[in-house]
Amino acid sequence: MPSSPVPTGAPPAEAPETPVAVDAAQMRRVALSSLLGTVVEYYDFLLYGTVAALVFGTAFFPEASVAAGTVAAFGTFAAGYVARPLGGIIFGHFGDRLGRKKMLVLTMVLMGAASALIGLLPDYRAIGIAAPVLLVLLRIVQGLAIGGEWGGATLMVVEHAAPGRRGAWSGVMQSGTSLGFLLSAGVVAAANALLTPEQFMSWGWRVPFLVSVVLMAVGLYTRLKVTESPLFREAAEKAAESEAPRIPLLTVLKQPRTALLAAAVGLGPFALTGLITTYMLTYATGIGYSVGEVMNALLVISAIGLFTIPAFAALSDRLGRRRVVLGAAALGLVAIKPVYDLVDSGSPGLLVLGMSLVMVVQHAMFAPLAPMLSELFGTRVRYTGASLGYQMSALVGSGLVPLAASSLHAAYPGSTPLVLLAGGCILASLLAAWRLRETRGDAL
Repeated sequence: MPSSPVPTGAPPAEAPETPVAVDAAQMRRVALSSLLGTVVEYYDFLLYGTVAALVFGTAFFPEASVAAGTVAAFGTFAAGYVARPLGGIIFGHFGDRLGRKKMLVLTMVLMGAASALIGLLPDYRAIGIAAPVLLVLLRIVQGLAIGGEWGGATLMVVEHAAPGRRGAWSGVMQSGTSLGFLLSAGVVAAANALLTPEQFMSWGWRVPFLVSVVLMAVGLYTRLKVTESPLFREAAEKAAESEAPRIPLLTVLKQPRTALLAAAVGLGPFALTGLITTYMLTYATGIGYSVGEVMNALLVISAIGLFTIPAFAALSDRLGRRRVVLGAAALGLVAIKPVYDLVDSGSPGLLVLGMSLVMVVQHAMFAPLAPMLSELFGTRVRYTGASLGYQMSALVGSGLVPLAASSLHAAYPGSTPLVLLAGGCILASLLAAWRLRETRGDAL
């Protein structure tokens, strides 16, 4: 295995782990809080992608052609992903200096407020060009919030957990991404089923965004109940002995190889998320599937993630983060073409099968990321470093890939460009995982 420099801000490899005692009840509270918070944040963030594929091209870009309107709608979707690395840097900076918990509360308030305002936003016919401009601005606020959310929620779990259980506990938190999508897709599917197409396009799509206010209240209640990360408190108390970095980002960037690999390793799973859970609505309905058939498939793969993400995260505690990612990426390269063949068959059953198969691969690549990226960086720069790597891969994979897929498919109909796009991103993850050293069990 190729050698790698000591990760940014990390202790020497031989440094012994000095775990901070956390009782089982407190660990469960932390995991539940991170799970619920992640559900709320990802419900809001992923809801946008679902509605963008169905509504926003018509509601906010009505003067464009159908293809151009779809590209424009996914452009606003991508704007949130562009903001995610910036959110990771901003909230990571203050999270590394002031604490994880405060940033988690702030990100949730920002996300809930932005989502509610999207639900209230007048469309193009009401206020003209101001409508898409405001939509983009609110999407950027969502991106900033989710950019800070993941790092804080992950570190609250990882820094509370025992060394041999970081993967298992982070898997509980990460399953909130599937539960958040399941909830958002379920609400949209229910609205689509209960309302006429005209009602849904007119006002029904707004209801799921307004529901986020209730979810935000629940999430805030749970987050305010948990204690700050013990490792952060310990590091803050020792700041007088060893001054903390004034700008954590600069410390992270002093090891560009580690930062680059941390971003590249997540590219494959995020690209699959963008292609299968976001762009698939546009692609599949364009080749003859109904919206209901695609939404049902999305609900199935979201439900699968509730079990596979925790399972693969726990498996990384036993086999190592690197092995799980490598194995899943290799399988993904082999499977992606047959998966699109199943989708192209026109059969709703084979559509569900194909999407389910590829998303199990995605879950196996995605699940080890939380402990892996956390273990690459030291405590006083961990929020910034882990967030930057994760959000950069999210920007390219889930933000720009659907936009590229939309443009490619408009120019070159058929699934071949999508297969090549997905395969290239999976290959990037495989090569990055190959170059990274194993981090399982490293001292935090």
